[in-house]
Amino acid sequence: MNWSFQLYSARNFLPWTDVLEMLGKLGYTEVEGFGGVYDDPKAFRAELDKNGLSMPTGHFSIDALEKDFDGVRRIAETLGVKLLICPYLMAEDRPSDAAGWRAFGERLAKVGELASKAGYGFAWHNHDFEFKTLADGSLPQDHILSSAPNIGWEMDVAWVVRGGADPLPWIEKHGQRIVAVHVKDMAKPGEGLDEDGWSDVGHGTIDWAGLIKVLRAKSAAKYFVMEQDNPNDIERFARRSIATVKSY
Repeated sequence: MNWSFQLYSARNFLPWTDVLEMLGKLGYTEVEGFGGVYDDPKAFRAELDKNGLSMPTGHFSIDALEKDFDGVRRIAETLGVKLLICPYLMAEDRPSDAAGWRAFGERLAKVGELASKAGYGFAWHNHDFEFKTLADGSLPQDHILSSAPNIGWEMDVAWVVRGGADPLPWIEKHGQRIVAVHVKDMAKPGEGLDEDGWSDVGHGTIDWAGLIKVLRAKSAAKYFVMEQDNPNDIERFARRSIATVKSY
C-alpha cells in the first residue's frame, strides 16, 4: 500500500522543503494537501517530484469549492490531485437541525457534480460534530451522506471515535463510499496532554491493526493518510506511524 501523510500535521515544522525531504526518506510516497501549501503550486510540485512524492488527494474549503472552483481545479491540475476533499465546516456555519444538514449535503452534492464533470473525485471529511445527536435524535453525518449520495467520504476514524461513535458499523454501512481514510490515533489516559490528546499511530487506544483489515476488506479506500493534529515532534510521529502501519 502507498501510505500518505496529511501535510497539515507538519504546519508548525516548516520549511516545507525539509518536511518533504523527511517524508521521502521515511518511506512515504504520497502526501495530502491543504490550504497552507497551495500558494505556489508549481514550486511545491517541483519539491514533491524531487522527493519522490505525489499528492493524489487535497483538502479545499467549502468557500473555495463553491466560489472559485476554477481556481481549485488549476491548483489540483498542477499538483496532480485526483480527489478533492472538503474538510470542515466552521462552528458558526454549522446547521442546528436536520433540515439544515440536509441542505448542506445538497451543497456538497452540487460541488460533487462540478468535480465529476471536471474529471475529479470528491469527498467529505468528517470531524466529531457530525456524530453529535441533534434534537430529533438524528446525526448530521447521516443527513450529509443521504443528501449527497454520489460523493465519497474520507473517514477520519479518530474523530468518529471522539464524536462518540463506533466506526465499525459506519464502515459496514458505507464502506463503498469510503474512498480515503485518515489514520490517526487517540492518546492513552494521561498521555498526549500537550498534543491535544492525540498520539502516534499504533501507540494510542485505537485498534488500527484490526481496522486496517476491515477497511481493506469492506471499503473502497485507496488512500490511507497519517495525521496528527498537533504533534510535538513531527519526525517521531511520521517515523513511528509509518513503521506501525507497515507492520500490519
